[in-house]
Amino acid sequence: MLISEDIWLTRLFGDQMKTFGDYIKFSQKLKTVVGPLVVDRLTTGQSVGLDFQANTKTGRAWFRSVFGQAGAAHVLHGVNTPDEACLSRIAKRNAERPEGSHHLTEEDFVCVSSFFQAPEEAEGFSVKNHAAGAR
Repeated sequence: MLISEDIWLTRLFGDQMKTFGDYIKFSQKLKTVVGPLVVDRLTTGQSVGLDFQANTKTGRAWFRSVFGQAGAAHVLHGVNTPDEACLSRIAKRNAERPEGSHHLTEEDFVCVSSFFQAPEEAEGFSVKNHAAGAR
């Protein structure tokens, strides 16, 4: 099972999300529904992929609480991608507009990137890093 935060947010709150603050508010609201659903699925032995932000310690703490409640194994996937490649992918995504995507500017990217906190060993995640071009 794959759950994409962007798709769920768009379908549930798309017309209400105008600012980064709106994203934060609705993301927290969504997690109150998705968290228990994922715990339930994990405790039945189902694999669940969560496409949610994990670029901050706070974001990763939510993941830890979910798989911790379920007593499930986990893998935190990371992609080390240069900014130039990210901006190129954003331009392509802006042109193609897949479901759940929002038009992003370079300023948006710089803003969001400024929050990045690399996972630390003390957080206790099983991290798998991928090369920039991997899919």
